[in-house]
Amino acid sequence: MRSYGHYCSVAKALDVIGDRWTLLVVRELLLQGGCRHADLMTGLPGIATNLLSDRLRKLEENGLVRRETAPPPVAATLYHLTDAGRDLKPVLRALGYFGARYMTDPTGDEEFRSHWVAFPVSELLEDTAPAGPPVVIEIRIGDRPTFIELTGGEMRTTFSAPRSPDLALQGPAPLVLGVLTGQLKPSQARRLGLRTKGSTAPLQRLRYLVPHATDSEIQA
Repeated sequence: MRSYGHYCSVAKALDVIGDRWTLLVVRELLLQGGCRHADLMTGLPGIATNLLSDRLRKLEENGLVRRETAPPPVAATLYHLTDAGRDLKPVLRALGYFGARYMTDPTGDEEFRSHWVAFPVSELLEDTAPAGPPVVIEIRIGDRPTFIELTGGEMRTTFSAPRSPDLALQGPAPLVLGVLTGQLKPSQARRLGLRTKGSTAPLQRLRYLVPHATDSEIQA
């Protein structure tokens, strides 16, 4: 990527992370931790293997990614974010908040990976009953489950079950996310193909923090 040639911190940042796919590589490393090249390929459907290698090389050159040779039985090169790379988490958080308003209009042919739920769920929802009992919600969208824990007003996501879930949601991403964000009632989502197990009462504790996109924003 050519430099913008501006003596401006925003332009300087874009000189480093403004290439297509770069911030999505950072997203994967934030969500998954140390990753093999193959793990990143799985988490970035549509990227060419040589392009991923190029983005990793540039991130490494700019001090945002480091590589580690893992011993057996892994015996593979793992990519990790450096401290500077992890400084991009608030940037991804802000982009996720901004982009969430456009998630209500899926095209129908977009790729999705289950672990992507972890970032927006933990950043874009809040527990309105912090004094309520602990709750575990299991999300099944595609390749692997994600778990949402509500405890003492805090919300976090994990990829392993802390205990048996109180509620399980399984189905296409727009239906699951629609129910979690309150934009779809469980009864509506079930008619469209969502499967639930357990009481849906915990959903009433969730408040979606993102404004809906206006018509002018969608058409712009």
